[in-house]
Amino acid sequence: MILREDVADVDTPSGPMRTYLFRPSAAGRYPGVVFFSEIFQVTPPIRRMAAMLAGAGYIVAVPEVYHELEPLGAVLRYDDAGKERGNADKYAKPVAAYDADARAALDYLKALPQCSGSLGVMGVCLGGHLAFRACMHADVLAAACFYATDIHTGTLGKEQRDGSLERAGEIRGELLMVWGRQDPHIPLEGRRRIYEALTAAGVTFTWHEFNAAHAFMRDEGERYDPACARLGYALIFDLFGRRLR
Repeated sequence: MILREDVADVDTPSGPMRTYLFRPSAAGRYPGVVFFSEIFQVTPPIRRMAAMLAGAGYIVAVPEVYHELEPLGAVLRYDDAGKERGNADKYAKPVAAYDADARAALDYLKALPQCSGSLGVMGVCLGGHLAFRACMHADVLAAACFYATDIHTGTLGKEQRDGSLERAGEIRGELLMVWGRQDPHIPLEGRRRIYEALTAAGVTFTWHEFNAAHAFMRDEGERYDPACARLGYALIFDLFGRRLR
C-alpha cells in the first residue's frame, strides 16, 4: 500500500500542535489512530512505526507532544542531552494540557473526510501513558500501550500527580498493554500494580511481557529487538483489526 504524508498544525488550548499524518494514498475511508511518541518527539523510528501502521490501512496522526515547549518541528536526539531535555519537558507540561492535546488530535482525525470515524490510539514510552489516558475518551475503541512510563507511579506532568490508575474505570475501549521484563522504568512491582488496578476496574485488556528492554520496538540503537517488535506489530494489527474495522 502506497502512503501519503501530510503536516497540519492542529489548534489546542496551549497553541498550535504540529501533527504528522500518514495515510494510504488510495481513495477510501479508513479508521483513524493517534500515535503518541516517546519523549524525543517525532524521530525517524517513530515515523517508520507510523508508516508501518498506515500501511495496514489506517490514517495515523502523530502529534508533537511538546509543541508548546519546543519549536514546531523539533526532534530531540537519542543521546544524554536529548534524554535530559525530553524528561524535563515531560514534567514541565500540565496533565490537563496532555489531555487537551489528545482530544484535539482525535477531533482532527474524526473530521477528516478520509476517516471512517472509528478511532484508536497507540503510544510508546511517554506515549504509552498518553494512549492509556486517551482511551478514557468514550469514542476511543482501542489503545495499544507499549512500555508506558509513570502509570504505576502516578507522576506524569507538572503536578506529579496524574491519577491515571485511579481513573482506569473510565476506560471503555480495549487496552493492549505490552512490557519488557528488562525495563528498569517499569519494574515488576510497578507492572503488578497496573495489572491489579485494571483488573479491579473491570477494564477489557490483554497483557504481554517480553524478555526485552525499554524501547525494544525502536528500530535504532542497542535496545531494538526485531523478533519482539515483529510480535508487537502482530498484536497491534490484531487489536485494531478487531476493534476499529
